Amino acid sequence: MSSKTRLTRAYQQALQIPFDRNSKIVLFSDCHRGDNSFADDFANNRNIYFHALKQYYKKGFTYCELGDGDELWENSNFKSIFAAHKNVYLLLKNFHEDNRLYLIWGNHDMVYRNEKYVQKHLSTYFDPKTGTDKPLFTDLKYHEGIVLRHTETQQEIFLTHGHQADWWNYIFWKWSRFMVRALWKPLQILGIADPTSPAKNYKNLIKVERRIKKWIIDNDNLITVVGHTHRPRFPNPDEISFFNDGSCVHPRSITGIEIENDAISLIKWYTATTDDGILKIEREVLEGPRKLSEYQSR
Repeated sequence: MSSKTRLTRAYQQALQIPFDRNSKIVLFSDCHRGDNSFADDFANNRNIYFHALKQYYKKGFTYCELGDGDELWENSNFKSIFAAHKNVYLLLKNFHEDNRLYLIWGNHDMVYRNEKYVQKHLSTYFDPKTGTDKPLFTDLKYHEGIVLRHTETQQEIFLTHGHQADWWNYIFWKWSRFMVRALWKPLQILGIADPTSPAKNYKNLIKVERRIKKWIIDNDNLITVVGHTHRPRFPNPDEISFFNDGSCVHPRSITGIEIENDAISLIKWYTATTDDGILKIEREVLEGPRKLSEYQSR
């Protein structure tokens, strides 16, 4: 099966979500939440991510996570990840209970495409204070793709992880997972990167992006937002409508995409220092906002 076929299938089987000019949606991906060990790339930015997510929750945003939210290649189970980042998951639980949480599986959490696995591991969590299981993500479902469809203009925005264009990390993801657990996780502690990751292999990154762009062109320049490569992308309206929200494991910052007031923006949250030496977390708009109407299919 080609990358074109995989992307087309993800689009055709995608969950349809209506939105309008009043909708507020934030997209993050590639959090790679781990167990807070030296190999947990998310741990360095967890306070930034948690603060940003709290602000989005207070402001009524819907949260869409475009894959690789949980690092289930380096870690064999969700339990240790939940224990390390419990506050994050309880906040995500609030989004879920408000029907404002949509999750896509990527290559590092591809086990979540199995609904029985999700139900078994994510439905409840053990509370040591009461000695009982409590609800976590009741009736949660992961998706390979999501299509945001505007209720007035009928414009579509296709969301997926993007590893459909990376045959090694889609077809042979179990082999990659084995290699990461057995070899690259111990070496990562020493600073040696996993060469199979497009985020750390520039040649592979370019190939993946080229395949996705070709698919977008073949589909009438459909606005498409992915993650996977960790490289933020925000095109001009006269270019191929290929967006990438980046990742939450950049050095000292996280990037994402916001959709608000019928406009789209690329944003960054990071830690800054005031003149008084006080650390604070700030939001910066890197690109946009651009009206979605500027990205009409051609």
